[in-house]
Amino acid sequence: LTDLHAQTLAVKSDLLAGALSSPNLSVEVKLSDRFTLEAGFHYNPFPAGGDKRWKHWFAQPELRYWMCQPFGGHFFGTHLMYGVYNVGGMKLPLGLFKGIRSSRYEGDFWVLGVSYGYHFILSPRWSIETSLGIGFLHSGYKRYRCLHCGEQTGGGHKNFMALTRASVSLIYLIN
Repeated sequence: LTDLHAQTLAVKSDLLAGALSSPNLSVEVKLSDRFTLEAGFHYNPFPAGGDKRWKHWFAQPELRYWMCQPFGGHFFGTHLMYGVYNVGGMKLPLGLFKGIRSSRYEGDFWVLGVSYGYHFILSPRWSIETSLGIGFLHSGYKRYRCLHCGEQTGGGHKNFMALTRASVSLIYLIN
């Protein structure tokens, strides 16, 4: 088997986010014997269907500290996120944006969070990784009367603690 200490780059896709209509791609690079830097991008330009809207894009860099070696075992991370959204006709968990069933919300958000994950080595080139994170989220938004019209009925911002990362990623490692 190839010595996994030599791995310096990983290309990955979060299968969980992909299943939830958020196509994505990430790259992670080894910085040292214990640190890596991941940069991920999610983009969904497609309508959700019917009277629902779930369009967005966001970028999420994360600095990771590995307990043993990069691309193997346990890691802790700190991440940022910035994105833009256009969502309506849906029900969000925890009562967030309560009017979103009948209105459309358009805005941007940023996040500062921490995470924990585990990297499962399947072969010298392929791996699976799970990660879970929480953090502070700030969102500024404009509210519109209906899903397809441009009549603005309000706006504002929300700040709260949230689940900021939940991933199951398929990974290809490159020397």
